[in-house]
Amino acid sequence: MKAIQQRCYGSPETLALADVTKPSPADDEVLVRVQAAAVNPLDWHSVAGRPYLMRLSNGLGTPTDSNTGVDFAGTVAAVGNQVTRFKPGDAVFGGRNGAFAEYLVVREQRAVAHKPANLSFEQAAAIPVAAVTALQALRDQGKLQKGQKVLINGASGGVGTFAVQIAKALGAQVTGVCSTKNVELVQSLGADQVVDYKKKDFTQSNERYDLIVDNVGNHSPLALRRALEPHGTVVIVGAPKDGPWIGMFWGVIRGLVLSWLVDEKFVFFVADLNQNDLNWLANLAHEGRMTAVIDREFALNEVPAAIEYLASWHARGKVIVRLE
Repeated sequence: MKAIQQRCYGSPETLALADVTKPSPADDEVLVRVQAAAVNPLDWHSVAGRPYLMRLSNGLGTPTDSNTGVDFAGTVAAVGNQVTRFKPGDAVFGGRNGAFAEYLVVREQRAVAHKPANLSFEQAAAIPVAAVTALQALRDQGKLQKGQKVLINGASGGVGTFAVQIAKALGAQVTGVCSTKNVELVQSLGADQVVDYKKKDFTQSNERYDLIVDNVGNHSPLALRRALEPHGTVVIVGAPKDGPWIGMFWGVIRGLVLSWLVDEKFVFFVADLNQNDLNWLANLAHEGRMTAVIDREFALNEVPAAIEYLASWHARGKVIVRLE
């Protein structure tokens, strides 16, 4: 089968489309014919090996795993002897390393769920990493309650577009922050208020929020604290990709230190892709209360270009890799 492989760290151009052995499902695994995959900032960081701190787990000199991509949607091609939840022909979506390939295997109990019938494979592939991150940032880390005020900084990106919709579904009053060209998009997703960051700095206004989900990292922890209600929370999801050694973790470190000194909380977490949350999101999409915003689609052999485009910070919503 064809798959995008990573043999070394560097620019996305180091990735190559290769012929590799098609996997076979173990007794507790599902073999999926991938029909769509999605690109995430994590893919850029993994390819570049930056910040260098990531190489402690990914491999110091070269990547320990040559497979690439995580988000997928497709059709079950075969199942192991012990699998009961899925059968050949089922449309599924989920997260598993190796999504930039024609086939992958995933354990039945892990991050795989039935695809909502009202979503295309491309829309379903957009969900796993971004929407699970948004859900866990709001519900689990931010402890968002009905009626609270939440601000989504970076509301037009992959995580942000889902965060706006999920926060509304959880009963919050939602303010989205984005550029001028994306104001109408964020409004269409259900935001009660939209701040155009080119015209107004939300950290300098009189508005205060119970929760801020920061997908951008363009404000210091002290500035974000000014926009919080007493005892409010900032959940740090994203950050600029510069800084080769600790990069995005510098803002996290400053936020965590500040949390020791003030009543407000600064939280950083790594999303846990799991079946329960995928099913929760699938139900929300099935009910028509959440949709995927897709910016561009690329072919499998165009994955390097897809990652470069996402890294340009111009993408609205998700960037998709479509497999024929």
